[in-house]
Amino acid sequence: MIEIPSDLHKDLVPLAFLLGNWTGAGVHDFPGSEKCNFGQEVSFTHDGRDFLEYRSHTWVLDGEGNKVRPLESESGFWRIDADRKVEVTMVRNDGVVEVWYGELAEKKPQIDIATDAVARTAASGPYSGGKRLYGYVNSDLMWVGEKQTPEVELRPYMSAHLKKVVTPEDVERWAKALPDDLPDDGIAFFK
Repeated sequence: MIEIPSDLHKDLVPLAFLLGNWTGAGVHDFPGSEKCNFGQEVSFTHDGRDFLEYRSHTWVLDGEGNKVRPLESESGFWRIDADRKVEVTMVRNDGVVEVWYGELAEKKPQIDIATDAVARTAASGPYSGGKRLYGYVNSDLMWVGEKQTPEVELRPYMSAHLKKVVTPEDVERWAKALPDDLPDDGIAFFK
């Protein structure tokens, strides 16, 4: 269910499907680094201004799905203009700062972005750009990231399937919004 908060900046309504806390798992695979399954927590929040605040934390998972160690962390800000053009500024824990541009697809909740500018600190590894695709599919958030370095051409390196985290406040709000005429036995509801 996509909810549009009453205090969401009007320009951000097309990005409302991103809002909330998400968690899930994915696969990381890039030449020169360990191939692994990872867990991920993502949040998209707003404070009434014309941007979404974004935070992501990933960690390596062992064969039983337990956290082993941190993998990547990033944070940034997402904006969209009247022509559905999306801009993202992002900083990652490995010393990379990026500016991404792309667009929201027509008539579907899908965002395709690519790096426009990359700045790296001396401590960061080789990196020259990337692409990402985010999509809202059957109430889940899915994404795939591609990356390139001077030695490796642009190729997929991470993808994940995330579920929205439901809070007790969400359940209470939804319960208050239910109609008063629901059937008592629960069975009639499915007839």
